[in-house]
Amino acid sequence: MARNTTEVVTAEFNKIVEGTTIKGDISAAGDIRIDGTVTGNLNVKGKIVLGPSGRIEGDIVCKNAEIQGNVNANIKVEELLSLKATAKVQGEILTNKIAIEPGAKISGSINMDKQMGHLKVDKTDEATKQEAAS
Repeated sequence: MARNTTEVVTAEFNKIVEGTTIKGDISAAGDIRIDGTVTGNLNVKGKIVLGPSGRIEGDIVCKNAEIQGNVNANIKVEELLSLKATAKVQGEILTNKIAIEPGAKISGSINMDKQMGHLKVDKTDEATKQEAAS
């Protein structure tokens, strides 16, 4: 007799509060809210919420993101990236959908691609590759 089993994955909610600084890469299966500072790469299978006092310096890969704070990173969002009025983003953005409120500041490029390919290689890496090929 076969048993029917259903695997239930409970997505936990992670929170980094204001006044907390983390240096290093973070991987999370659930959602994460950041009101402190993260210096490192984030790989989140759920949603990233960056509060108004939050700051991220490193690359971001996630399913959805809501940005209210400061980001100095390349951002890759599988579904929806929402930039609130207080958001300040510097870096390349690759997303399927984007919502930008008036007042949000962006310095960098935005690429909306359904294929969700890899982020562009920066010019220094490209120059190094060309030199090696010569």
